[in-house]
Amino acid sequence: MEINDNTQNHQQVEYTDDNIRHLSDMEHVRTRPGMYIGRLGDGSLPEDGIYVLLKEVIDNSIDEFKMHAGDRIEVDIDENLRVSVRDYGRGIPQGKLVEAVSMLNTGGKYDSKAFKKSVGLNGVGVKAVNALSSRFEVKSYREGKVRAITFAKGIKQEDHTGKTKDEDGTYIFFEPDNTLFKDYSFHDEIVETMLRNYTYLNSGLTIMYNGRRIKSRNGLEDLLNDSMTTDGLYPIVHIVGEDIEIAFTHTNQYGEEYHSFVNGQNTTQGGTHQSAFKEHIAKTIKEYFDKNYEYTDIRNGIVAAIAINVEEPVFESQTKIKLGSTLMAPGGDTINKYVGDFIKREVDNFLHIHKDDVADPLEAKVKENERERKAMAGVTKMARERAKKANLHNRKLRDCRIHYSDTKSDRKEESCIFITEGDSASGSITKSRDVNTQAVFSLRGKPLNCFGLTKKVVYENEEFNLLQAALDIEDGLDTLRYNKVIVATDADVDGMHIRLLIITFFLQFFPELIKKGHVYVLQTPLFRVRNRRTKIKDKQVIEDADVRMGTKEKRSDFITRYCYTDEERRKAIQDLGPDPEITRFKGLGEISPDEFAHFIGPDMRLEQVTLHKTDQVQKLLEYYMGKNTMERQNFIIDNLVVEEDLPEELEA
Repeated sequence: MEINDNTQNHQQVEYTDDNIRHLSDMEHVRTRPGMYIGRLGDGSLPEDGIYVLLKEVIDNSIDEFKMHAGDRIEVDIDENLRVSVRDYGRGIPQGKLVEAVSMLNTGGKYDSKAFKKSVGLNGVGVKAVNALSSRFEVKSYREGKVRAITFAKGIKQEDHTGKTKDEDGTYIFFEPDNTLFKDYSFHDEIVETMLRNYTYLNSGLTIMYNGRRIKSRNGLEDLLNDSMTTDGLYPIVHIVGEDIEIAFTHTNQYGEEYHSFVNGQNTTQGGTHQSAFKEHIAKTIKEYFDKNYEYTDIRNGIVAAIAINVEEPVFESQTKIKLGSTLMAPGGDTINKYVGDFIKREVDNFLHIHKDDVADPLEAKVKENERERKAMAGVTKMARERAKKANLHNRKLRDCRIHYSDTKSDRKEESCIFITEGDSASGSITKSRDVNTQAVFSLRGKPLNCFGLTKKVVYENEEFNLLQAALDIEDGLDTLRYNKVIVATDADVDGMHIRLLIITFFLQFFPELIKKGHVYVLQTPLFRVRNRRTKIKDKQVIEDADVRMGTKEKRSDFITRYCYTDEERRKAIQDLGPDPEITRFKGLGEISPDEFAHFIGPDMRLEQVTLHKTDQVQKLLEYYMGKNTMERQNFIIDNLVVEEDLPEELEA
């Protein structure tokens, strides 16, 4: 064991008045952006910082709508880079416009008379947008007057006032600073999902997104209808109260699926309101049937949503994805009691009124869950014992130090696990990984095709049993150990097959893992193209480009390009000149640990596995993973492409 003793052999560092620095508000945001928006990212993931910037701007417009000021918001994103948001609310008071967008701890949300039950309470949001944008512009329209101010990286540039005939409201334009958000791009699907969530929670609000109209008439009922990937077993139960709205049904999928919101904010990691819903929906249903049903049997297969409005909500971070509040309002009921009383009263009443079409099919689902659980009881106990005896952390799992469940860790979002096949692949990743945040799970051979099987197979199959234990998702995602579950298989037919089998496993038994955006596929290069010649045309230009792309191996005697597609391979051959050395990587084990460090570092290429209502997952799984072998065989024969049919450029 190596111990670092920092008290010895170190020259004392001078510490004087000059070391004490004061940062302005905008400087502090730019120096420590993670404190304000979480991760930076490039826009490929919903939690990336550019979407937090967009959300902070729109939240202000939503707060205007909640105060009955403006029922239309216009959002335009130019070339996936530049954003403008126009609302028709009251407009930011013009005398304090500079302070409202550039001074931290300044804003109207401190005054509960002006804003009640708002998301933005800390006077931070739009200031962070200003500081982290290369260009930021705000216009306030009030009573025939307009004031327009522009900023660059938080520093004021221009300030104009004048008369206007435009409607009252606020206009904000921002372009994220590409020196911070490198190679960023707003993804249409992620933005539209965000905007749809706003309309589900604000009936009567219209959002125009790049000319497309987004509106919801039925609130959380629309959310479930639009997001469910399997049919409900009974009509969605949708109940609206003064400061609470719930919707739920059951499906034949495994696990539990929840959507939760506070004051319009999507709390993707739940919190006290979601926990209260889970507890009291099970308790109320159990008491209604007056039978000793297990809570797990009542909730298995549930798809539900809850939205509440809270005065002065307390979130666990500035990104507001988990509610920490325990009180509905200062001096009022606890959230648990408020949610519990509402569910007890309203859901119990609903079930009595809708016995035939809701209560009866709901109980049939609970009984089915109970039968399956009891049938698995013995198998489950033995499987858990086997997982312990397998000495999981040494035999199958090379764990990391920081986990997604580490609530106090500021790096928990980085935690990930690579699922690999074979010792050589897992060995290469293990030697080049970040031991703090990257774990490796090694499969032995191809996993079982579990399509059409019951969850009993998860416990009977050793690989699935140990994988479930490694992820710690047996009882749901609340204890998930890794934010990203990354399938890392070889770039050949067998690797693709293993990838499909793993994804089938998740779709069959843990669909929420995919729906919540935790499952990814690692993209590794198919080719390495390098040229040992020193006389290459425009060598320095090529080297500079390669360094920027993160594709160049630092070696003095040759230039290396890693190519992920045939198109990239052909381009590399063209750039690097004649007679290049071309290596085709068929297995991850063929990539050395030194090389692998390039592919699982900060610029790791990941493809997120997504699941939507329109994907027709059940039909796809039935066709590709079902027992229709001859149908698939005929499809392959009919669509087979032989070498002589390929274009010349693909044969090269």
